[in-house]
Amino acid sequence: QGEQKPFQRVIDVSCGDPHRAGMPPLSFARQVLAVCLYPELLKESSFPVDVRQRAEKLLGACNGGSVGSYSASSCGIPQIQKSVAEFITRRDGGVASDPEDIIFSSGSQKTLKLVLHLLSSGQGPTQTGLLTPLPCPHTLPMLLDEVGVKLVPYQLLEERGWAIDLEELHRALKAARRHCEPRAIYISNPGNPTGHVQDLKTIEEVIRFAASERLVLLVEEVYQDSVFGQDKKFLSYKKVLFEMGASFSESVEMVSFHSISAGTMGECGLRGGYMEVINMDLLVKNFLTSMQGPSSPPVLPQLALEIMVNPPSPGDASYEVFTQEILQKVETLAQNAQRACEFLNAVPGMSCQPAMGGVFLYPRLHLPAEIIQEAQRSGLRADVLYCKKLLEEEGVCLGPGSENGHDDENYHIRLCISAPTAVLEDVLKRLRSFHLWIQDRHH
Repeated sequence: QGEQKPFQRVIDVSCGDPHRAGMPPLSFARQVLAVCLYPELLKESSFPVDVRQRAEKLLGACNGGSVGSYSASSCGIPQIQKSVAEFITRRDGGVASDPEDIIFSSGSQKTLKLVLHLLSSGQGPTQTGLLTPLPCPHTLPMLLDEVGVKLVPYQLLEERGWAIDLEELHRALKAARRHCEPRAIYISNPGNPTGHVQDLKTIEEVIRFAASERLVLLVEEVYQDSVFGQDKKFLSYKKVLFEMGASFSESVEMVSFHSISAGTMGECGLRGGYMEVINMDLLVKNFLTSMQGPSSPPVLPQLALEIMVNPPSPGDASYEVFTQEILQKVETLAQNAQRACEFLNAVPGMSCQPAMGGVFLYPRLHLPAEIIQEAQRSGLRADVLYCKKLLEEEGVCLGPGSENGHDDENYHIRLCISAPTAVLEDVLKRLRSFHLWIQDRHH
């Protein structure tokens, strides 16, 4: 409205949208999709030969050879289901994946919503409950409200880098059984927004817990290609489950979610995701696949998914460039995570656990009593007021921790670090000067 502000533009790093923050898309993915959308480009010799070959192959998988046709089935395009199953088998060192268990949908939120709809039932003490980590992804509480599933919180341990604690799971479950019926447990690994990467022992404990309490495991693994912590590597829940022997691998019901929005792909706007359903009763699985109804999943995101799970191989024309771009993204993420964590821990009144994977940092704020009182007077949570003032004063948009389900007196903010280094530096400087201003003003 013409008011003078000390900044030229607003930087939004509140959600994991790397392209919005200025990260470039992957060339190979965009080239292949461009050719699929406009097949005339197949004649364009300026495109690498493997781009044209891949586009031809993908168009061949589409009805009528066009991305404008409906998907072959309500689950998705069979050839792409097969590609995803092969990717999972490679990733898990040979643990077989069945293409029939892969269901596509428009983004991992939508796929999760289908499963939650399926689990949702009852009222009051019989209402379905979902064991949910706090903090959890900021889109989850709203999703649970929408489908009528009760959020049953289990606290992650901040002082241990946001690790899961088995005793806390048992406590949360016991407390919940008085007022709802917990049917499933939600896991985010690498953690969103915590950046925690679970180790083998933790994953085994969680699987045993789910097995003994007869809970469905819902595992969000969308940041599996973004693990950068030293000596940390991504282990899929499915791989661990199948290494625990038949008594587990044949009985524990599990759904794993992956997406093109997250990690190195970062194609949030295309809205594509898949789930792999494991050990689900056939009738239930058939019902789940029919839940998208007559509207089959969109085609373009499935093509992007195929590119994500089946990148250029050594010897392909695009391999060098592709590998460079991926390396660049992961290095930027790792450097940003370390730099931002050190920076925030040096700001008085802030503390931050290091992230080992994913795209967020989740620092804790020590707020002056006056800010907390001002928030109460205006009917806001103190972290929301803080983020609001930060936006007004410095033009930086961060996520308040209360969106991640945190509603105790430990205030947190959510900050996406999947951004060009210069953008992140700018955000950190503005955040620091704002935080010091808040502290000074109230002392």
